[in-house]
Amino acid sequence: PSTVLRVTSSRSRNDCSSWDRAQLSLNRAAQVVAFDVRDSGIGIDAKDLTRVFEAFQQSDAGAARKYGGTGLGLSISREIAHMLGGTVQVSSVPGKGSTFTLFLPVHYVVPGGASSNAQAPMPSSAGHAADARAAAPAELAVRVAAHVPGDDPTKAGTGGDTPALSETPYDDDRNRLNPGDQVLLVVEDDLAFGELLVELARERGFKCVLATTASQALACARAYAPVAITLDIHLPDGDGWAVMDHLKHDGATAHIPVHIISAEDAQERGLRLGALGQLTKPVTKQALDAMLEQTLAFVRAQTRHLLVVEDNDEQREAIVALIGNGDVQTTAVSSAAQALVALETQRFDCAVLDLRLPGMGGVELIRAIRRTPLGKVLPIIIYTGKTLTREEDAELRAISETVIIKDVKSPERLLDETALFLHRVRAKLPAHKRQMIERAQSEDPLLAGKTVLIVDDDMRNVFALSAALEQSQMRVRFALTGRQALDELAKDATVDIVLMDVMMPEMDGWECTRAIRAQPQFKHLPILSVTAKAMKGDREKCLEAGANDYITKPVDMEQLRSLMRVWLFR
Repeated sequence: PSTVLRVTSSRSRNDCSSWDRAQLSLNRAAQVVAFDVRDSGIGIDAKDLTRVFEAFQQSDAGAARKYGGTGLGLSISREIAHMLGGTVQVSSVPGKGSTFTLFLPVHYVVPGGASSNAQAPMPSSAGHAADARAAAPAELAVRVAAHVPGDDPTKAGTGGDTPALSETPYDDDRNRLNPGDQVLLVVEDDLAFGELLVELARERGFKCVLATTASQALACARAYAPVAITLDIHLPDGDGWAVMDHLKHDGATAHIPVHIISAEDAQERGLRLGALGQLTKPVTKQALDAMLEQTLAFVRAQTRHLLVVEDNDEQREAIVALIGNGDVQTTAVSSAAQALVALETQRFDCAVLDLRLPGMGGVELIRAIRRTPLGKVLPIIIYTGKTLTREEDAELRAISETVIIKDVKSPERLLDETALFLHRVRAKLPAHKRQMIERAQSEDPLLAGKTVLIVDDDMRNVFALSAALEQSQMRVRFALTGRQALDELAKDATVDIVLMDVMMPEMDGWECTRAIRAQPQFKHLPILSVTAKAMKGDREKCLEAGANDYITKPVDMEQLRSLMRVWLFR
């Protein structure tokens, strides 16, 4: 494309009809600057000119169209132009090309007489498009570009079909919450079972919010600040494990105790991710009562209890100092025998132990702990300086939640892992400890060193995803078409995970996914569909084609990382 710049006086022009007459800021401007961007492409039919500024429009609506359509770019561009007092127009001749023109007043005056340097008033609800032009242009431009609905929690969710958080078809307490209420978030797609949980929880003094989808669960967790969560794993719009991962990697929700209630029997996995416990469906009323009593007792407890087993005096004291004794009471012992005595007399929320202990070694101690009733669900972190073989590492990970090898970065990981299992509120930690946890999480061991293949026909999407994933120390490869993706995998099959766009020229994402799955060596290769085509039934179509999961554009990077961790773990 070529670009032409024109500056003219709007008052002397005869062709000011080239912009909308309703654009008063242009009509009243002494001078208007116009940027013409011209191309010699296929052009746009006259009947489609009115649609090109709408989000996600296609002249050819097929998933395997030969040419691209509109995403969010033109819609965002026109909205930003409106914020600046201008507009964007298009003219086109099919077969010859198109000209897009950006009109802006050289001197913009904010409506109401304020100068162009004045701060425009913020809208009462930043999620409403009608208020967008009254908001601060810089902030609103970022929100529009990111497709984020400001701070309005009623607009949260993905796919455009999440109902407002204040409007639900079932009876919960979201519209009856008061300051100081203990809110339990129940995430359950079986409405009858979910309402039973709500009824039982209310008997114990909880106020309850019920969510039936993954997107609602994440939105409600941030909007209503629950003191605890019950989580089903099989949800209609996403994987509950990804919800769990997302909750535990978000500083605002990581401290919330989560109890998993699911037909999937995966207690060890739940505990490893930081769950308080797990019930396997079908479940009895007695088991639900016991779970709610445990949750209530945990919520009411002001102090968490940590057991540290380390025979080296200096290292034992260093661990105690690292964790701190504010909201955590630490019992530090130097032998396995002392640890077993402590476990008989007190209930602990987490244990940190070394492998090299006098008398009974660390592995024998863990097995002894696991034989006790409370020890079966006690999170155990192995913190050792011993160099482990692959076999030893695998054995230890089978009987403990985390293995940390002592090195220069290990204190940060230890603080992060203990904060997870002790459900510490990160906002209440000292600033330097919050920074340690942030550094530990920036080096994600499940993503670091993995190779991701990004398949997307829009290079801007490839660049944005690549930049974000490289920050997690991932190796990034890309393909701009389905055919290129197959060629990339044929050349080098060491790809660990694929991010697959759906709407691509010639070979769409569904066809490409089926072609990958047809090759035996890629039967278990994780494939995540990443698409702006967020219509009802699209997730099912992606799964039927062979994708493992589905995420919509614009991509929430934390949600994407959670999905990637879930499927790389599997």
